Amino acid sequence: MSTTPVRPTAPGTASRAAGWVAPLCWIAVLLDGFDLVVVGTVVPTLREPEEYALTGSGATVVITVGLVGMMIGALTIGTLTDLVGRRKALIGAVVSFSLFTLLCALAPNETVFGVLRFLAGIGLGGCLPTAIAMVNEFSRSGRSGRATTTIMTGYHVGAVATAALAIAVIPSLGWRWMFVIGAAPALVLVPLMLAKLPESPAYLLAAGRRAEAEEVARANGLTLEAPTGPATPAEAGSGAAATVRSLFTGGYARNTLAIGVTSFMGLLLVYGLNNWLPTIMRDAGYDLGDSLAFLLVLNVGAIVGLLVAGTVADRIGARLAGMIWFASGALFLALLSVRLPTAGLYLMCFLTGCFVFSAQVLVYAFTSANHPSAVRATALGWSAGAGRIGAIVGPVITGTLVTAGIAFPWGFYVFAVVGALGAVALSVTRALRTAR
Repeated sequence: MSTTPVRPTAPGTASRAAGWVAPLCWIAVLLDGFDLVVVGTVVPTLREPEEYALTGSGATVVITVGLVGMMIGALTIGTLTDLVGRRKALIGAVVSFSLFTLLCALAPNETVFGVLRFLAGIGLGGCLPTAIAMVNEFSRSGRSGRATTTIMTGYHVGAVATAALAIAVIPSLGWRWMFVIGAAPALVLVPLMLAKLPESPAYLLAAGRRAEAEEVARANGLTLEAPTGPATPAEAGSGAAATVRSLFTGGYARNTLAIGVTSFMGLLLVYGLNNWLPTIMRDAGYDLGDSLAFLLVLNVGAIVGLLVAGTVADRIGARLAGMIWFASGALFLALLSVRLPTAGLYLMCFLTGCFVFSAQVLVYAFTSANHPSAVRATALGWSAGAGRIGAIVGPVITGTLVTAGIAFPWGFYVFAVVGALGAVALSVTRALRTAR
């Protein structure tokens, strides 16, 4: 591995310059977390006659269409990120989903609302893989696991904040204000990104812009390393097709397929639980109260789990940590089928959130660490895209079980099997040595 020496800068200068990357990306991911639960908080209101009078099937379409947009965004914008740069792609994604989220507040009917949710989903789908790639490329060597899990706390902080916000906003101001509030942070975030967010030196070097890469690395106190590894776009050709093709050639094909299967399982669990777990438990006879309060418990567990998972991943590797997290998630999901006192149920749900939601993030950490800069965002985008398919399938499977009246306990048995399959799929991958 060849390394371009970079003169160290004054510690204060480097820390101040690099210090903008993680907070700005974290806030962008937080807005993605807002989208995780916002539709669930407004659908009950949209079903009222004075609003859209959504039917059950109409509500399913409204929930699903945004996920389809996210899948497309992850697959396309993730790939474009490796071609146009992290900075442009991330800022463009934030502007896109914020604009269409704001327009959702003005939607006159469910058809327009669904179209706007789809368009907002495209930007949201591209935001996550781009932000993870950028944060990893500005993190210190050996801390990619912690960098990934830390930024993903923003996802669940956004979910918790949105669930809490809905309790206060919807009854007093109406559901449309949820989307106005969700879009408002872009008014501050986008100008800050334009002013403070640098381009990734790893991307610049992979794009052949060495002088710019050295300048950014010097300003941010980073060690600039040359990209290595098989089948980079430069070797495979040029353009988006070559970038994508590189994931299915050379030493990456096995990991690409295994990571896709693992991500499918991971987001199937995340979205299946977030959309249907309160309903399953109420059908089982538990009095959980307001489902928004339940979302708080589940996502608080996710935040705690992420903080622990990052430290563990940096010590034993994201692959092994992910296998442990998927297997533990499967265990706690199976235990949810056992009838417990209410306090015990909340504890078990908290622990389920700790492991299930963190497991998928460890897949992203492994993906980022095992792909060179030339294809890193593309690999993350395709991982997220495969996961979004699981996000669509999960609620559909669980909804079918709920409709059949067998979601408790069989829903938890299905979830447990999915978690176990995630652990098995991740075990098929192999760690590759790549340059940052």
